[in-house]
This record gives sequence, structure tokens and C-alpha cells, in this order.
Amino acid sequence: MCAKRDLLLAAALLLCGWEIAALLLNSMALPQPWQVLTEFGTELLSGRLLDDILISGLRALAGVALGAVSAIPLGLLIGNEPALNRRLSPFIYLLYPMPHVVLLPLVIILFGIGNLSKIVLIGVIIFFQILVTTRDASRDIPPNYLYSLQTLGAGSWQLYCHVILPATLPKILTALRISIGTAVAILFFVESFATTRGLGYLIMDSWGRADYIALYSAITGMALLGFGLYLLLDRLERRFCPWNHLE
Repeated sequence: MCAKRDLLLAAALLLCGWEIAALLLNSMALPQPWQVLTEFGTELLSGRLLDDILISGLRALAGVALGAVSAIPLGLLIGNEPALNRRLSPFIYLLYPMPHVVLLPLVIILFGIGNLSKIVLIGVIIFFQILVTTRDASRDIPPNYLYSLQTLGAGSWQLYCHVILPATLPKILTALRISIGTAVAILFFVESFATTRGLGYLIMDSWGRADYIALYSAITGMALLGFGLYLLLDRLERRFCPWNHLE
């Protein structure tokens, strides 16, 4: 996890670069950062932007949770059960490379235009990212780890709880970090269709009205949403994988 000082320094450098680019281009399409931050603060304090951030955040969290809850147990099983691996691996090879975002029309037909279709599409897209990483991490566990516990009479459930899951958890969390970026990107896409709430809608609406300050304000909100989710995963890693942060 980055130190707070380093994060603040990086943020300051990004704002300086943004300011310089805005001054050099001198275009309404790239407003100065202080204009955007003023708009962002005003909309946030009024509650309008906060509502959309919360709506988008809940959609993203629910989608990630759906993908993780379904992919992690299956990935652990595939990685440790050869028979299951033989049966399911061909389906993974066929379905994983597919651009799942093209399923949006089908998902809307099946689940409607409400929140459920957005959550389902996010879950489906990140499902394979988490599944493949979990499966590979589970395969890489040294057999001696399992043998030592089996000699003490441990059953399958105990092996999964005390060896397989703890050993794969750091890589699972890494997969979740990658999935956060994917989920936020897909969130923008799904909120561009058949909705009037959420940060994706605000971005498209501001773009259509050529309100570039509001556009960058909504983009800032989506960036902060992704950053907040990323920090949440850092907290979870420190809580459940403290050995990764020993100095």
C-alpha cells in the first residue's frame, strides 16, 4: 500500500500536469482543474452528485461481489479436483476470450433495464478474470503443504479452509484489484444505456450538452469511486493477509 505522502505528491503532480495542459491548449474542452474541483465540490455538497456516486458504487460493489462469490469457490475446486478440471477447462478456454461486453443487449432482455442487468453484466465480465487467477493460484500450491495436513487426518473441507484458501488469497485479492478497474470501466458502459442515474449517465449527459466542466466533474467522481474501492481491497488484504506486509 502506498504511503499517504506519496499519494498526495502524485495527486499534486497530476493536478499540475493538468493545469499546464489546460493553459497550453486553452480550449473549453479541457477546463482548468480548479474549475472542475469547484464544480465537483458544489455538486457534492448539494447532494446531487453524492447520490449518483452512491448508486454507481453500489452497482459496482454488487457486481464485483457477484463475480467473486461465484468464481472463487469454483476456481478453488477446478484447481484441486482433476476430474472437474477436465470437464470444465474446455468451457473456460472457449468462453474466457470472448468479449463479454457484447452480452449487454441479451442481459437487458433477460433481466430488464434496472439495476439487476447492470450488476449481472459486471459480474459476468469479471467472473472469468477471478476464476482463471484463482484456479492457477490453487494449482501452484506445493503438494507438500497438503500432504503434511493429510497425514494428520485432515479432510477435504479442512484442506480448503486451512491450506488452499489462505495460500491462494493474496492472488485472489490481486485478481479483485484488476477486476475493480474492469468493473468501473464496465459501469460507465452500462450506465450509458437505459438509465437516468449514476456517474456513467452524468458523463454521457454532460458530453451531450457540451458542459465540459460537469463532464470532468463526473469523471473525477468515477475516478474517486475506483480509487475508494481499490483502497478497500488494500484494507482487506492487510486484514486477511498480514504476512504480505511484514517488514
